[in-house]
Amino acid sequence: MERTRRWKQMRRCSHLFPWCSGHHIRLTRERSPVPSLKLGGNKFFFPFDCAQSCLPFNRSLPACFNGFGRDILQAMQQQQMNAITSFIDGSVVYGSGPKVNNLLRDLCGLNGKLTVNEHFKDPKGRPYLPFEESLQSVCLHGEENVACFRAGDSRVNEGLPLTSLHLLWLRQHNQIAETLKHLNGHWNAETIYEETRKIIGALHQIITMRDYVPKIIGKEFFDNYIGPYGGYDPTVDPSASNVFATAAFRFGHATISPVVRRLNASYQEHESFPSLKLHETFFSPWRIIKEGGIDPIVRGALGTQAAAPHSNKLLTDELTERLIVLSIPQDMDLASLNLQRGRDHGLPGYNDWRDFCGLERIRTLEDFKQVVSDASVAERILQLYKHPDNIDIWLGGLVETFSPGSRTGPMFSCLIAKQMKALRDGDRFWWEADGMFSQEQRDELLKVSLSKIICENTDITEVPPDAFIFGKYPSGYVSCNNLPAMNLEAWREEKSEDTNIIPKAELIIDKTKEGDKQG
Repeated sequence: MERTRRWKQMRRCSHLFPWCSGHHIRLTRERSPVPSLKLGGNKFFFPFDCAQSCLPFNRSLPACFNGFGRDILQAMQQQQMNAITSFIDGSVVYGSGPKVNNLLRDLCGLNGKLTVNEHFKDPKGRPYLPFEESLQSVCLHGEENVACFRAGDSRVNEGLPLTSLHLLWLRQHNQIAETLKHLNGHWNAETIYEETRKIIGALHQIITMRDYVPKIIGKEFFDNYIGPYGGYDPTVDPSASNVFATAAFRFGHATISPVVRRLNASYQEHESFPSLKLHETFFSPWRIIKEGGIDPIVRGALGTQAAAPHSNKLLTDELTERLIVLSIPQDMDLASLNLQRGRDHGLPGYNDWRDFCGLERIRTLEDFKQVVSDASVAERILQLYKHPDNIDIWLGGLVETFSPGSRTGPMFSCLIAKQMKALRDGDRFWWEADGMFSQEQRDELLKVSLSKIICENTDITEVPPDAFIFGKYPSGYVSCNNLPAMNLEAWREEKSEDTNIIPKAELIIDKTKEGDKQG
């Protein structure tokens, strides 16, 4: 099938990246538990009874509406609170507030770096993420005295591939900070840190918008909905839309494989560290420390095809039978959670969002068969939902036939494109915005790829030029030495006599006071 063929062209990095980039954009806090319906005998269709069993479900915290007197109708519509910044700004590395940010910084080192693990290093001496400061870490496993890692996003430990990506960015920050300190000896620690953070944020934006998004929504949707950058637009709202975070960008859940492969230097099954069932990688950072570091995991992501979603089996059983949610003491079902989350947030149905995107409404079974790749699935969905207007948006979007050159159907392609354009055009600190970087610096930033970041922060020596396109090793793989690298000479700055540099000791005292106030 065309749907399967296109996903086979993608690497497992393609499902990992929305996991990480989605965590850039939204984090919804939860409140007290309420009952949630359990999927019945037919997975992914959420029958409307609770005869078999129920799953606990924590509703999202609502946000308070500001400006009640001006718009009574808007005030009556409950919205959910986003606990993080929605911008693609590297917040998964640095956090979204000063308290987390200060915890992650190496303030005592006077070098602009992020703090690293004080107890363990990888087999070649590279750093790991620091441990969280908790005596009852949920990541402690048997005799393995390994706590959860700490990063800018609290979901860092949800799976080994995600943890590995976080670690790559930590190492990348510290490498850049070290080089900038050497190039500009007159810079204080704060300047080094902020300039490095600015570079890391730009790299996230470039890799997301240039290398990833066009492969997901296709060139046609990218050109029609996003297009070339035209500068910062203060009238654009860059907030994360509810439908994007709660439904559209969760398309990636259907591409997650039930197995996390760990490969050796020849991209074959690792002799010492075999592949793992997905549930064995949840909240298990000890496996990184005790079982060969991140290199085997990263090779597994590069050397494995992304799982091809099938319209009659959308999610692996590892996610519908073995999912771990820390606040709930039982295995959970991600399909149930996604559907119920959309209802909790009051998302309009599938047909309303097709209207929003200028697509034809589904009125009959024959209409639905035209947009779903499997006619039997269309029949089953309408049997369960009774009417097209009742279909949940997450389910309807997942079963649509892919748009030309994309890995999503037209409705999800539309919603993802609209959100990405808003995140870009409404961000006054977007890397291409006036005054952010010199032209020489922009040219250097554009040389960087996810593959090069992997090369610079692991012992992997051969990679595909594009980490998101699959090719069986060694076909299409290149030496890391042949990939272009960013030259930080573009950031060299001559010391000015008028430069007012904050004394380093004063900087640390100020930061400590700020941390005390936040705590």
